[in-house]
Amino acid sequence: MTRVVLKKGREESLLRFHPWVFSGAIARLEGDDPAEGDVVEVVSASGQALGCGHWQIGSIAVRILCFGASVLPDGFWEMRLGAALAERRALGLAGDEASAGASGAGATDCYRLVHGEGDSLPGLVIDYYGGVCVMQAHSAGMFLARSEIAAALQAVYGPALKAVYDKSSGTAPFKAGLNLCDGYLFGDGSALARDAFVLENGHRFHVNWEEGQKTGFFLDQRENRRLVGLHSAGKLVLNLFCYTGGFSIYALAGGALSVDSVDSSARAMEMTDRNVVLNGFTTAHGGTGEAAVHHSYCCDALDFLHDAPQGAYDLMIVDPPAFAKHRGALHNALRAYQRLNADAISKVAPGGIIFTFSCSQAVDRQAFSLAVFSAAAQTGRNVRILARLSQPADHPVSIYHPEGEYLKGLMLYVE
Repeated sequence: MTRVVLKKGREESLLRFHPWVFSGAIARLEGDDPAEGDVVEVVSASGQALGCGHWQIGSIAVRILCFGASVLPDGFWEMRLGAALAERRALGLAGDEASAGASGAGATDCYRLVHGEGDSLPGLVIDYYGGVCVMQAHSAGMFLARSEIAAALQAVYGPALKAVYDKSSGTAPFKAGLNLCDGYLFGDGSALARDAFVLENGHRFHVNWEEGQKTGFFLDQRENRRLVGLHSAGKLVLNLFCYTGGFSIYALAGGALSVDSVDSSARAMEMTDRNVVLNGFTTAHGGTGEAAVHHSYCCDALDFLHDAPQGAYDLMIVDPPAFAKHRGALHNALRAYQRLNADAISKVAPGGIIFTFSCSQAVDRQAFSLAVFSAAAQTGRNVRILARLSQPADHPVSIYHPEGEYLKGLMLYVE
């Protein structure tokens, strides 16, 4: 095994359990040159064992899997996945998985099982959908360990697990020379993926993990969707960048008078309409179908908002895709958030509520709040922050790795 020796004094972050070793902290490598994805040992300049983890090419050279150890212990994957599942059970998100699919007002059978560094498994995401685990490797090491991960999932879940699907082709580093091809590592959920639905707080959602974005559904907005539902009664609602209509379903169930959902993806809008009908509501395309409580608009969300009549909506959800995927795009992203939120604040009805979000990890909470403040000042309207929003408990943030808090949101009241 390759030994990674750090420069003098560069071990402090690892002693504080931060899981990344940056390339600039490395003094030398001892032993064979590691291939990307190999497990390597990390030691201080004085030879103190600091941990072991996956080697990778780039500014983050090692992602630590086990602190203080020279090698991964026997049963490592089963131990870590078992701990993640135990945490979700303690949160009340996971119960008897064998009875997944049970109905009820608060029933939920989908959650994030592994959230990278937040679950001490940097580079790995696993979402659970009613008996099917969908994994995405964000590092070569996690991709190469996918068979071991699938076997550990079978051991942790037992007979309740129907399938494990690897969807890493869009997330694993393509320059690492990996054979990136999505597919089932255990079982075959192809028939399920075509017509599967999951329950979230009693609401039904079609999920296609083979063809949908990310792992098939945005589980990180569960609690924020619930909050939207609590404030939707009697409201005219606009859901921008709606994807498959998660916020729209909660608004309808919460008693909204009508909901307009907007997304530029025809596939997303088709799935939104399916979800609306699945939950017992009527839907129509565009301005047609006056009797429908829900209307779908397949168009650019920014253009739709710009052209929307003044005061046409009492409640807006502004949940765009990441405007900054790296720090180099930060300046332009903050300008985009400011323009978007200025349009929303200027258009919402007096006494209206706006739920606005950023999922860009490069945009921290303070920078996002400042962008929204600038947007509010630009409109000249009186705006209050009612709540600061974040990701739910199954997307945990390690206290030693604050970078894991990627989802920021504000609930605003506009006079």
